Amino acid sequence: MTTAPASPPRVVVIGAGIVGCSLADELTARGWTDVTVLDQGPLPAPGGSTSHAPGLVFRTSPSKTLSAFAGYTIEKFGALEVDGLPCFNPVGGLELATTEERWAELHRRAGYAASWGIRGELVSPERCKELWPLLDTRKVLGGFHTPDDGLARAVLACRAQMARAEARGARFLGRHTVTGIERDGGRVTGVITDQGTFPADHVVSAAGFWGPVIGRMAGVDVPLLPLAHQYAKTNPLPELAGVDDPRTEASRPILRFQDRDLYFREHIDRIGIGSYAHRPLPVDPFTVPAYDEAPVMPSSYPFTPEDFAPSWEDCRWLLPALAGDAVEIEEGFNGVFSFTPDGMPLLGESRELRGFWLAEAVWVTHSAGVAKAVAEWMVDGRPTTDVHECDLTRFEDAQRSPAYVAERGAQQFVEVYDVLHPLQPMETPRPLRVGPFHARQQELGAVFLEGGGWERPHWYEANAPLAQETELPERDAWSARFWSPIAAAEARATREKVALYDMTPLRRLEVTGPGALAFLQRMTTNNLAKKPGAVTYTLLLDESGGIRSDLTVARLAADRFQIGANSLADEDWLLRHAPDGGVTIRDITAGTCCIGVWGPLARDLVQPLTRDDFSHQGFGYFRARQTYLGHVPVTAMRLSYVGELGWELYTSADLGLRLWDTLWEAGRELGVIAAGRSAFNSLRLEKGYRSWGHDMTAEHTPYEAGLGFAVRMDKGDFVGRAALERAGEPRRKLTALLLDDPAAVVLGKEPVFVDGLPAGYVTSASYGYTLGRCVAYAWLPPLPSGTPVHVEYIGEKVPATVADEPLFDPEMHRIRR
Repeated sequence: MTTAPASPPRVVVIGAGIVGCSLADELTARGWTDVTVLDQGPLPAPGGSTSHAPGLVFRTSPSKTLSAFAGYTIEKFGALEVDGLPCFNPVGGLELATTEERWAELHRRAGYAASWGIRGELVSPERCKELWPLLDTRKVLGGFHTPDDGLARAVLACRAQMARAEARGARFLGRHTVTGIERDGGRVTGVITDQGTFPADHVVSAAGFWGPVIGRMAGVDVPLLPLAHQYAKTNPLPELAGVDDPRTEASRPILRFQDRDLYFREHIDRIGIGSYAHRPLPVDPFTVPAYDEAPVMPSSYPFTPEDFAPSWEDCRWLLPALAGDAVEIEEGFNGVFSFTPDGMPLLGESRELRGFWLAEAVWVTHSAGVAKAVAEWMVDGRPTTDVHECDLTRFEDAQRSPAYVAERGAQQFVEVYDVLHPLQPMETPRPLRVGPFHARQQELGAVFLEGGGWERPHWYEANAPLAQETELPERDAWSARFWSPIAAAEARATREKVALYDMTPLRRLEVTGPGALAFLQRMTTNNLAKKPGAVTYTLLLDESGGIRSDLTVARLAADRFQIGANSLADEDWLLRHAPDGGVTIRDITAGTCCIGVWGPLARDLVQPLTRDDFSHQGFGYFRARQTYLGHVPVTAMRLSYVGELGWELYTSADLGLRLWDTLWEAGRELGVIAAGRSAFNSLRLEKGYRSWGHDMTAEHTPYEAGLGFAVRMDKGDFVGRAALERAGEPRRKLTALLLDDPAAVVLGKEPVFVDGLPAGYVTSASYGYTLGRCVAYAWLPPLPSGTPVHVEYIGEKVPATVADEPLFDPEMHRIRR
């Protein structure tokens, strides 16, 4: 007797733009054929951002994830045709430099391309002229040419994917305005429209800039800001002979003039011009007119010539053919599309409303890649591409206010083509989140950068006199930004004396209840069945064995654990898998704080403040204890992320300032200093400690990342265990590199060359002040220690050597004393 196969889940996709159509195609290709796509406008061009998109697809990005999304979009659309017309035109891309700063940035972008496997080359002004004859080469220093990029015909791609999805059973319904989301017991059950109700097991909001409107119906926050972006077309130009082939309307590369926030593409005998140079033009998604009420379409607002006037002069400066009296802007509009506070998409399933998914703030550039990832997520439980930068949980509550979303979304628009340093913090709204030590840090001249809304000291100007004793190689201008030689002094003080580090932004979770141990054993890789007082380094894996996060778990009592986590996604993951009873998970970050006390004199500082034994025998490594330091109750954990003796000291936020002052006064005679994250990052890399999200993600397994020691296959079942059992020998490894030249520095994401060919990329890097060399970690094929490699930094091949790790104190003498 055979069992009939289960019916595929009922999926309703809200939005028939490029994301919704791509998702329907990807879902039905995976066997989820009961898919209904709804849109308020007529099909196949319902009037959202897709209907007016100029179709630029550039793959090169500092984000490996976005580059992968764009690459799949090119691959997929390049194979689609409608009525004999291709859905993608591989005209290539050409980015210009008219300043030295931009020319250096194009060298970095060429490095990203090599890191992510994208074909591209830096070209001379003469070659730029060959690719774009209308250019005035006297204005150009050079360009970055990516021959496989090009133009997507978004509406045609929608039609092609609609036809494929319909052939597998999907249906597309225009003129259906969504008015509500049905839910029951924390799950989505249907979508209400003005034409009736559609039952659903899964609902995907792919509504573009209407995402916040749909989100409000579902009770799900969608932190994005719609903004209008200017696009104009010239009248016909005699210099453009046109294209005889009806299959294409452009033959030259997409041209980007980022120094003036402009891009150009051909429309047969006209030039289309897009500008980000104007003031932000926010749009309230709740007041966008309906299709039949809009003058052109809902996403098309009237052109504002006064905003475009400065850009038109810049166009004429770069392209002399536009400077003639007969050339003018023939038509234009302000097209609406979406920006998030960090410029990345919003993807994933809501935990508060199970079955409700977001695929929002997605541009045509990344559309098919996003759709593939979301379809994999829905059908298989995980995407094959790491999406932590896009996860809908990534924003803190303080980053979700309407004021924050509006301010940061507008700034993302302003910065689209800006040259941004990887450490460059946002300027406003700051300060937003400060720890209880903030006043003391300001008194010490802390130089703050920002992360997750937190003000994070990177070094302290009070330590400048210590830096006068430090001899360091001179840095290039790029690596010297958001850096100070004071960091070297702080690192040395940590190695020689003792330093206080503000670890408050580290996320802290409390897991309690009679089922807490069994739950955490199931969710993590290491063995947590230890006596209270034990601290364990462990990993969160997904079902495929990919590293979702790394954690430190302190068992403070039989049924109470404190977890040091990385992000909101960790809490979300645990809550999704928690049993209905017996386990409580609580984020305690905001109500607590933490100081890392590290260095060879750490015990001399802490021991006189407590009656408990802080000796090595009395308080061993990776142990935890609740005690008092002076008047302050603390949870002390003997951990060190910098490779030195010391403790992480936790207390409640209201007592944080008293804890800082207690430690500071006790440490004066020992020469205690406050140290920042710049020194911290250097020290942790010398020790080989990984940083999740930088050094490893869900695309990597523990054995590839060098974290097999945190996996106990003999402890019983855990999430990801079966996948690890099936895994073969790693074909890539997170590899320690030492740059050969003591003066050389790299920052991260640079390509690594082996035998002259690109073989991987740098994840994290920092100058190792103890070692006198820059330390870089990179994903590479397995290579023996001593193998010579090259890291490309701003166009230069920098020699480096594969090194055994840990690079510093491999015997662990300094920590275990």
